[in-house]
Amino acid sequence: MRKLRVLALMHDYMVPPRDTSGHDLATVSWKTEYDVLSTLADLGHDVQQLGVKDELTGIRQAITEGSPHIAFNLLEAFHEVGSFDQNLVAYLELLRMPYTGCNPRGLLLSRDKALSKKLLAYHRIPVPDFAVCRLSRAVTRPKRMGFPLIVKSLTQDASLGISQASVVHDDAKLVDRVKFIHQSLGTDAIIEQFVEGRELYVGIMGNHRLQCFPVWELKFTKMPDDLHRIATERVKWSHKYQRKHGIQADAAKRLSEELRTRIYRVCRRVYRTLELSGYARIDLRLARDGRFYVLEANPNPQIAFGEDFAESAERAGLSYETLLQRIMNVGLRWRPEHKG
Repeated sequence: MRKLRVLALMHDYMVPPRDTSGHDLATVSWKTEYDVLSTLADLGHDVQQLGVKDELTGIRQAITEGSPHIAFNLLEAFHEVGSFDQNLVAYLELLRMPYTGCNPRGLLLSRDKALSKKLLAYHRIPVPDFAVCRLSRAVTRPKRMGFPLIVKSLTQDASLGISQASVVHDDAKLVDRVKFIHQSLGTDAIIEQFVEGRELYVGIMGNHRLQCFPVWELKFTKMPDDLHRIATERVKWSHKYQRKHGIQADAAKRLSEELRTRIYRVCRRVYRTLELSGYARIDLRLARDGRFYVLEANPNPQIAFGEDFAESAERAGLSYETLLQRIMNVGLRWRPEHKG
């Protein structure tokens, strides 16, 4: 294995401390950054970490002075604006700097939940019915859409703004929840037909030749019957809430081979339709009648050790060390000039 000079890009507030003693490395906010940095170093790569705030000069300087073979991109926003992530990656492409993760076009197409659903629906990929509620516009429910509905931010990820109250059953609650998204997150809102059922994830890696990891499921083993089994903000980020309700991600069971095959086929089509590259996670809902729907594609999933992407990769036979090495190999093979 060739030893690489790796420039690890991360948010300045996510740079791990030099001395990690006294920290619970399983719960720290910078767990992904620590896992990636320490694993790449253990693999023998020469890793330079760079905390990025609100300017690009440091990135260019680090590339000019260090001549890295690849940038390991752990940035998810710029100026704290998530939709600016595509511009950072485009900047790396302008500098002819190979990078890990998704290309700018894939980030753009998948970031906007309505735009991505329009593209997927055009290609006859099953998605829930949806409508967009713009900022400063009156909230009106299309007559074709009945309850229950779920309300989300149009562009935010990481389950921000999603709670049990996001699932609404009447117009008054719908208006209240849309206003909550508008006011608390400052983004447009999307309302979707709520699909009661199971929450499934499929990790994918590659540019042209794609590898699907085993279907993963978010399980709610102690969730009261009156609560919806959805990936809320607390489900995703609160360890206390996860322990209380027995929330865990594991390989999906009770799926026929025919259904698994159809899920993999559709997820590959999603990946290619949205022009993703590097690696991504496709989120789905499996309804009680056996039909499944694509909720969204996440082009920047958590890749920390022990998270669902890494766990599903391990089930496919890839250790965490091999996974990170493959992610870099895929990034080194990406040729943005071929997409012009």
